[in-house]
Amino acid sequence: MKTSAAEPVTLAKAALRGFLGKCPHCGEGKLFGRFLKVVHHCEACGEEMHHQRADDFPAYLVIVIVGHVIVPLVLAVEMAYAPPYWLHFLIWIPLTFFSSIGLLQPTKGAIVGLQWQSGMDGFERSKLDRDAIREPGLS
Repeated sequence: MKTSAAEPVTLAKAALRGFLGKCPHCGEGKLFGRFLKVVHHCEACGEEMHHQRADDFPAYLVIVIVGHVIVPLVLAVEMAYAPPYWLHFLIWIPLTFFSSIGLLQPTKGAIVGLQWQSGMDGFERSKLDRDAIREPGLS
């Protein structure tokens, strides 16, 4: 599913590739060298990734997503069954922890894909180069 230089990558495709931990440009190389450490460049196409600036935005999104799922579940279980607090603790703390950890890397990958496709931060040179390849008369 490699993308040629002349074929544009949509915002949705770049974000999905990032969400899956793949290079937003080619969809082949790994985006992460370690859990949350973005690689310096793609091993497959050479696209530079070192200048991404996801910062804390992925963590904020994960907090919002997990919070909007877990809190209504907690309230629904409390209203329906009224379990003891120790049971709430045993259920919701691990569920919140593991769902947050599980969403953190894919969310960061999607943000990096969004930044890459939009030409944000250090990706503006790459976007200009991609646009010039697609439309050679406009460079």
